[in-house]
Amino acid sequence: MDRFFAPHTPEAQAHTHLTENWFTWDTEHPSIDETLIAGCATYEAFQRYLAGNDLYLMPSSRRDLEKVLKRYAYDAIHNTIAKARSTLERGGYSRTCHLADTSIIKVLDENDNAAILLDLHRSCMESVAAGVGTTPTRSIRIK
Repeated sequence: MDRFFAPHTPEAQAHTHLTENWFTWDTEHPSIDETLIAGCATYEAFQRYLAGNDLYLMPSSRRDLEKVLKRYAYDAIHNTIAKARSTLERGGYSRTCHLADTSIIKVLDENDNAAILLDLHRSCMESVAAGVGTTPTRSIRIK
């Protein structure tokens, strides 16, 4: 994760803050901190992708990768909002999603991050596909 989010980045700090203060983070302010949720959701999206969790169709392009990461971030946003005791301000959900989207795009634009993430699970998928092709088949005769 340090390749994508150094410990001093807002996303890593948000993730650390939420995980260390899970029971009180949402009571510090009258409404939910959208930036905190977005940063943590972005961090969790990359963490989930790196682990390969729930990754059934491998992204083949940067656009596909971006969609997967955004879907993961939205899942994290939904989970965090559902567990929070404070409410979002009007328009807060859209702003939180936009902040997460912007953060994801920023990370993918840095260096060769997008290419590295695309190649990460590709070799695993190619070995699975190669194994499927060599499976002995049996013909079935239909009358």
